[in-house]
Amino acid sequence: MNDKKLITVLLTAVVLAVALGGCGERAAIDPQQQMGKEPVLPAAKNFLVPPMQVPNGVGWQGDAHPTVASGLKIEKIAGGLQHPRQLLTLPNGDVLVVESNGPGTEAVTTPKQLIAGVVKNRSGKGAKGGNRITLLHKAAGSLQWEQHVFLEHLHSPFGLQLIGQTLYVADTDRIMKYAYTAGATRMEDLGTELADLPNTVNHHWTKSLLASPDGKKLYVGVGSNSNITENGLEVEYRRAAILEVDAATGASRVYASGLRNPTGLQWEPQSGKLWAIVNERDEIGADLVPDYMTAVVEHGFYGWPYSYYGQHVDQRVKPQRPDLVEKAIKPDFALTSHVAPLGLLFYTGTNLPAMYRGGAFIGEHGSWDRSPLSGYEVSYVKFVDGRPTGQKMPVVTGFASSDEKSLYGAPVGLAQGADGALLIADDVGNAVWSVTASKQ
Repeated sequence: MNDKKLITVLLTAVVLAVALGGCGERAAIDPQQQMGKEPVLPAAKNFLVPPMQVPNGVGWQGDAHPTVASGLKIEKIAGGLQHPRQLLTLPNGDVLVVESNGPGTEAVTTPKQLIAGVVKNRSGKGAKGGNRITLLHKAAGSLQWEQHVFLEHLHSPFGLQLIGQTLYVADTDRIMKYAYTAGATRMEDLGTELADLPNTVNHHWTKSLLASPDGKKLYVGVGSNSNITENGLEVEYRRAAILEVDAATGASRVYASGLRNPTGLQWEPQSGKLWAIVNERDEIGADLVPDYMTAVVEHGFYGWPYSYYGQHVDQRVKPQRPDLVEKAIKPDFALTSHVAPLGLLFYTGTNLPAMYRGGAFIGEHGSWDRSPLSGYEVSYVKFVDGRPTGQKMPVVTGFASSDEKSLYGAPVGLAQGADGALLIADDVGNAVWSVTASKQ
């Protein structure tokens, strides 16, 4: 097929998919049944083009803002940003905001890829990123946060960590390190490369980053280069994995594998264990596969691409690997299907009500191939003795309209402010939100 005919086929598929957007298969399972240790998993389905539903990105109008649960209040502390994705609170209380989106290096060769691009553009999730880091500073006694362009000319950055006086930034292709000066509103150091990162295709481009408690290691979440290896196994080298990188030398190894897209890494405060949130695979149904969060075991294998939730085999993957399926680790806690978790924060502050202390907040970026919509909220999971318990609870909602046609914002990265506030990066609303306890 020549290029002209291929483009015609792709465009026809897009038109049909968009036209049928909310009219395809609808979810049949109550989301409550797909939360926790034992999610309900229906039979897989096959689609030529997956059903899709996505709201139109319109942003926040006027003083509109997300809705918070009882006992909380919310305020915008930064606006007019360029696709804010991740946050880091510095020791002096300043906040770094990573403004970024994908590098656009994945070739469009299938109807699905073209559809995904249209979906992102409609929702606002595909907006151009700033490829920079902005610093938010609130002077003593001031009610307003100042915005300063802190670091520019990055390459689809996502993760960042501060170890001592060194700032580490995970671009899509490498980890950079910079000499940080406390209180500075502009990074003067040009930076040096610590380590390279997988950088072919970049189907999943984000590289989450977490420092070890002793500051000697960096853990990097590297997503897969496909849904289920349709781009070939050779481009999945050191992907769908968490890498461990020596912060001094840049030497690295695969710490854990089989995690399709580990977009958030955190240390659970009670157990000290490494936890991750993971975006699971698509295109086998509105109720498959639940995204999840899990403790990560060194050398552990979590199933992708050969199976999900332990030994549930994905028949689409060729060749099959029953040897790997047999040892696949079942995740600890399902978050329901297609919520697209991109932010994770174990809350250790005292600003928020006691019911939110010690557990995990999750930034759910939201579905594109599920009806009704799933995600588009910040939720909370209670932890007891280092383990998740009970149901996932919505905490910050209202990012999409009640008729599911308009999208005002989409939560991504989370951080804890110096005052104990919950901070939220909103990449569709181009804002940073602060959630605190309301005065009773």
